[in-house]
Amino acid sequence: MLSKQLLEKKANTIRFLAADMVQKANSGHPGAPMGMADILTVLSDYIRHNPKNPTWLNRDRLVFSGGHASSMIYAWLYLCGYDLSLDDLKAFRQLGSKTPGHPEYGDVPGVEVTTGPLGQGVANAVGFSMASRYAAHLLNSESAKVIGHKVYCFCGDGDLEEGISYEACSLAGHHNLDNLVLIYDSNEITIEGDTTVAFSENVKQRFEAQGWKVYKIDGHNYKEIDRVLDEISNEQSKPCLIIAHTTIAKGAATLEGQAKTHGSPLGEEEIEASKRLHGFDPKATFEVPEEVLQSFRQAQKGGERAEKAWNKLLLDLPLKEQNATLDRLLNPDFSNIHYPKYESGIKVATRESNGEILNAIARAIPGFLGGSADLAPSNKTTLKDMGDFPKGRNLHFGIREHAMGAICNAISLYGLFIPFSATFFVFSDYMKPAVRLAALMGLKHYFIWTHDSIGVGEDGPTHQPIEQLSQFRALPNFYTFRPADASENVACWKVALELNAPCGFVLSRQGLEVLKPHFDFGDPSYGGYLIKKREKAQVTLVATGSEVMLSLQAACHLEEAGVMANVVSVPCFELFCEQDKEYIQSVIDPATAILAVEAASGQEWYRFADEVLGMERIGASGNANALFEKFGFTIKGVKTKVFEMLGEPYQETTINNCTI
Repeated sequence: MLSKQLLEKKANTIRFLAADMVQKANSGHPGAPMGMADILTVLSDYIRHNPKNPTWLNRDRLVFSGGHASSMIYAWLYLCGYDLSLDDLKAFRQLGSKTPGHPEYGDVPGVEVTTGPLGQGVANAVGFSMASRYAAHLLNSESAKVIGHKVYCFCGDGDLEEGISYEACSLAGHHNLDNLVLIYDSNEITIEGDTTVAFSENVKQRFEAQGWKVYKIDGHNYKEIDRVLDEISNEQSKPCLIIAHTTIAKGAATLEGQAKTHGSPLGEEEIEASKRLHGFDPKATFEVPEEVLQSFRQAQKGGERAEKAWNKLLLDLPLKEQNATLDRLLNPDFSNIHYPKYESGIKVATRESNGEILNAIARAIPGFLGGSADLAPSNKTTLKDMGDFPKGRNLHFGIREHAMGAICNAISLYGLFIPFSATFFVFSDYMKPAVRLAALMGLKHYFIWTHDSIGVGEDGPTHQPIEQLSQFRALPNFYTFRPADASENVACWKVALELNAPCGFVLSRQGLEVLKPHFDFGDPSYGGYLIKKREKAQVTLVATGSEVMLSLQAACHLEEAGVMANVVSVPCFELFCEQDKEYIQSVIDPATAILAVEAASGQEWYRFADEVLGMERIGASGNANALFEKFGFTIKGVKTKVFEMLGEPYQETTINNCTI
């Protein structure tokens, strides 16, 4: 352990860099960074990482769940030698800088994950730990430990108050994730004042009840911090929580312990007084003593040595299959997937075909894994004969949708795996923060959402998704697929696997008639295509999912009544919107009346359509067929809407055998 004098100087350097950053930006959170600086300083000697190669596979992961402490994160990354400069620190929170208000994966070297909303980082840390557990199962042998790192996570009161942390930490305890260390910055301060206004539980007992080992320390006592970290580094048999009692804005001259330091600059006078108090030049900003920089920069040499030794381990592996497995995980070959094929005329729910597709992908891609929030039999997501985590690829999340999304985000970021997560579409609401962060980070994470509409039936409006499609279609860098049948589902997966963005698959509970090869779909990478064209068409029916067959049938009846109708399938609204005007108009003829047909709220369809036949209320309880009839998703309902749009009287038609 370093001398107390040097440790204090290193911690104070972090404190004052953080305070200077917030002050210069006139925006940010100085309190937490100053309070956690002592712990991070000592932890620096335990973390195994390589600032020159932030993506080294066997590095320790360090997650900052409280992203508002970003000024501390950037200060530490700079000091350790990551690709950040003092000028980057001075540009804190400015447009286009490498130091945004909350740390963002991909934009900031060394940031493992975009945490943002409180609690997400805790679940991300659990995900990293789960990924390492399965990776170790695949790659480690008695003679060669390819994967052997820890996952550290800083969190605060807000993270532990958010429900996602309960979900994630419960699962971590259940799986005994023995390389996970959660460091709880317990400063007992929130934006509204003391935490006692809303938080009084016994955190130690809570975590012990979930199967964690719990330590309590003074977060400013270097010897106590070092003792606990040393004990954990030598022997860890359970996930560990370190409750570190700290003082917010530690080191501030007069504002130490004050709630207002959470989210407001300290002020120049306070910063100068604080620096003077601790032997720093009160007038200097962004000051980094040379001995401090040299001490932190030891991480570069240590990291390069550790990675070099690990690379040598790979070269010396006694079992060739370990290297071969690692290569297949790092370089998935999607061309080897043998997808199922479907003949027209039969009915297959898209949740059923999706289950078969998932298994086909998993057989070809060893890093493809995932699970459901206790709904695998209904979601059809079980990977057959592939075992259960931690030695298999079926992940059982229990009823924990919120944590499931964030855990799988981290599994995607780990570097070896392509995850999917599944639940009923209506419960995607519980996953929205994680979905949004997946989109922000551009992750390959596949969200499987079944029971896609009022077709859920008797479970009633609480289980019938109405507005969710519109919500996810509005999310940038996210692609929502709602296939019309099993064959279109296969085609959509081929596209989705090539996208560098998260995707959602919205799938039916009820059987849908297979259209292909009777109908030849276009290229799903365009998002939508014309599947039935009629000469001199007056109307274009645009539909997705189960409403595509309905639209084909209605178009047949309209033809009998003398109205020619084209039919368009748009399995991915977002991809369709990305096409140029010429293509879109070749699919949706602007000279026709355009009706969008979808059993959802569908407000986004007004981008293309004149009218929308959609849901205008939150479902009802009853038989699915009865519900489709009640809400107008019938041949008669589509025809009625078309005749209204054309200003013509409704015409009854009777076709015994509609040749769609």
